[in-house]
Amino acid sequence: MLIFTTAAELRTYAEQARAAGRRLGLVPTMGALHEGHLQLVRAAAQYCDEVIASVFVNPTQFNNPDDLRLYPRLPEQDAAALVPAGCTALFMPSVAEVYPQPAILRFDFGPLERVMEGAHRPGHFNGVATVVSKLFHLARPHAAYFGQKDFQQVAIVRQLITDLSFDLELVVFPTVREADGLAMSSRNARLSPAARAVAPLLYQVLQQAAAQVRLGVLPAEVQQQALAILAQVPEFTPEYLEVADAQSLQPITSYDAGRPVVLCVAAHLGGVRLIDNVVVA
Repeated sequence: MLIFTTAAELRTYAEQARAAGRRLGLVPTMGALHEGHLQLVRAAAQYCDEVIASVFVNPTQFNNPDDLRLYPRLPEQDAAALVPAGCTALFMPSVAEVYPQPAILRFDFGPLERVMEGAHRPGHFNGVATVVSKLFHLARPHAAYFGQKDFQQVAIVRQLITDLSFDLELVVFPTVREADGLAMSSRNARLSPAARAVAPLLYQVLQQAAAQVRLGVLPAEVQQQALAILAQVPEFTPEYLEVADAQSLQPITSYDAGRPVVLCVAAHLGGVRLIDNVVVA
């Protein structure tokens, strides 16, 4: 596996691979890799000749300085995990390499980003779109691989690809979970043993809410009951729980036949912010 730290190195590698007729897959990450990330790398390795993984804790998508400071950084461990998964090139740039000067361009994804994560983390998706655009330009992938755990982020990236005419395929894989249902996340490593023990409740609440959606319980009631369950657990501080249209991400007040629904939740647990979602077809 090659390791690049500069944009010029990655660009040269990608251009040479494309010129040789190789299919390139890109797996963008912020590191502290877990099985969810490695699933994406293995999938890319199955369908692509070259697999580029990026490990970059992107400061422009953090609106909480403490979250940025405490985000796990395990570069050696990440590199060791990527090799057997099939990664052929690892891009690990510095902040100065990615942002030689502050970006002036600002992205606005309209209603897609005015709800949920976008509403509670101002500027977050501008940072996501900026760094993803840079990676697409540098790595020139034929396919980019993302996980469904960041459901709204996937919707934003899909819109980015459409609006800027990036010539690549977006491949999305289901959320990978621990045995007790907790969605795998790099932030899970920051949970204390006590917090980790109650963390699976988040997914359990989503499952119960999904069952109610299937029974036709009105969205407002589904939301109210789910938040009430979380409120009974003092360790949790819910930020939002939305019953939304799975395509537009807008909150719904009723159900339309054939329109998938997504249940999205964010909550703080022991100083760690967790998110999860469940799609109801």
